[in-house]
Amino acid sequence: MTPDDFRRLARSMPEAVEIYRRGRSEFRVERRTFACLEGPADAIATIHLTPEQQAMFMHVAPSTFVSVPGGWGRLGATRVALAYAKEATVEGAIAAAWRNMAPKSLLRRLDEPPGDTS
Repeated sequence: MTPDDFRRLARSMPEAVEIYRRGRSEFRVERRTFACLEGPADAIATIHLTPEQQAMFMHVAPSTFVSVPGGWGRLGATRVALAYAKEATVEGAIAAAWRNMAPKSLLRRLDEPPGDTS
């Protein structure tokens, strides 16, 4: 997977925007960062999962997903080695990270059935 593939997936999330801050690309929903690209040539991504989600993705693809060292990693911050990543797996991880950071009002609006005006 390339950094451009990751960027395309992250920007495909509802209301996601990409900003360049502190030498890296950050992907946000509203003002909350759910993923970023960093490292030489943007070869590493970081996504914000729950500890349970992190454990599951690390179990499914241990060469792709690694806990960030220290306290942030214990809270679910997860590195993604893009060189070893499969797009479908990373797409699921990005979607989970996006849902973790998306405001509840946006999630409710997206989860409403079409045509529901109640």
